[in-house]
Amino acid sequence: MSKHPLHITNGSVLTKRLDELNIEGDILTWQEMLCEGPTVEQVYSDEFLKLRKDFFSSFYDITLVTSEIKLELNKLDATEKYSEIVLWFEYDLFCHINMIAIISLLHQKGINLPLYLVCSGKVERNKNLKGLAELNSGQLLKHFRDKVALLPEDIEMAMSAWSIYCGTDHNLLKPLIIEKSSFKYLSNCLKAHLERFPKTKDGLNVMERNILEIVRDNSIKSKHHLLGYALNYQGYYGYSDLQVSRIIEKLTLFFTEEENLIKLNRKGHEALLAKHNFALEINNAMTYGGAFKFDFQFNKNENKLIKTIYNAN
Repeated sequence: MSKHPLHITNGSVLTKRLDELNIEGDILTWQEMLCEGPTVEQVYSDEFLKLRKDFFSSFYDITLVTSEIKLELNKLDATEKYSEIVLWFEYDLFCHINMIAIISLLHQKGINLPLYLVCSGKVERNKNLKGLAELNSGQLLKHFRDKVALLPEDIEMAMSAWSIYCGTDHNLLKPLIIEKSSFKYLSNCLKAHLERFPKTKDGLNVMERNILEIVRDNSIKSKHHLLGYALNYQGYYGYSDLQVSRIIEKLTLFFTEEENLIKLNRKGHEALLAKHNFALEINNAMTYGGAFKFDFQFNKNENKLIKTIYNAN
């Protein structure tokens, strides 16, 4: 029997598109959001699954069906029938954290097939970055034809980034930001990740500040309206509706909700003026891999994470 590719997609929407295009090969659909919540380096170990299950239950009231995950991952236990593996992931942080985890998982399983990346982002004659599922059929097929072969040093870099992400010292990601690789958007994603930690002056991270600025600068009629704005103007994060909705709820202490209008209250204006550090008031106690959000703050002047005062020792 002749061998064929294994495609690993960033979700069910893209899997459906590839099926419709009759692209040759089997498809493994990756359904995770490892950019939020705790992780350990050994991907989908028992410890990993327990951490993820507890996280989704506590933060999003979602029951993670581990049997379905394991069933999908079984495709990695019969790789002798595959000629190569093609990763289909986008330009954003959401996709890139998943991608480096997958590359690490392949290494952990001892899978040494040729590895390719199809990554969307900048598209001809479009000023906005595009996700894979947003591309038309012609654009999607062109991206596939132009897939990038990942070199051994690319794979090492991805595994290094995953290992650091699962640890507590995320400043170790900084050298990777300037390292050349086949990952066109990894540098942007790593920069964006470091800015998810609270800023030292106001305690807001980039995304939280952006949402408050949207409220300040636009006529926002409802939380749903705000959600649309925040999703469209989130830069390199690639967060889902679920994630952004949770952040908006955490920021409601800065809003006044009137009929058909959301506007900043006094505290909201003070936050944008950096009157003091509001991190603990926001109380978005998120963990990113191995680092707890409140244990570090992003110092813009030094362009690095520093330990928060109460955790300085």
